[in-house]
Amino acid sequence: MRYEDIQLEKVRQSGIQADDLSIHADTLRMQALVAVEAGYQQFANNLRRAAELVEIPNERLVEIYEALRPYHSTYAELLMICDELEKNYDASESARFIREAAKAYQDAGLCRRSDKPVQSVR
Repeated sequence: MRYEDIQLEKVRQSGIQADDLSIHADTLRMQALVAVEAGYQQFANNLRRAAELVEIPNERLVEIYEALRPYHSTYAELLMICDELEKNYDASESARFIREAAKAYQDAGLCRRSDKPVQSVR
């Protein structure tokens, strides 16, 4: 769908779906190249991870987000998510990022012990 085709009336009539408005991985990768050229390496890394994530079903992304909350996952469970991201979605940048987070969680005592139920942290 072209951006000119996005009209308020079409939204009201449910003529435009969420998929019509989603960004494509190639667009994010191109934006990452521009960010690198402009000297914004960290932003480029974020864009590359975002490009990987658009290939993952939204339901699974929400599950991963929940798993990353403090005390919701064991260290091993977080590493299993990383393996899944690499194997099923070719999302090595996102997997590396979550591995770093898992290590930080482990060091800070924020991983769930396997024998404890999930705690609510707000």
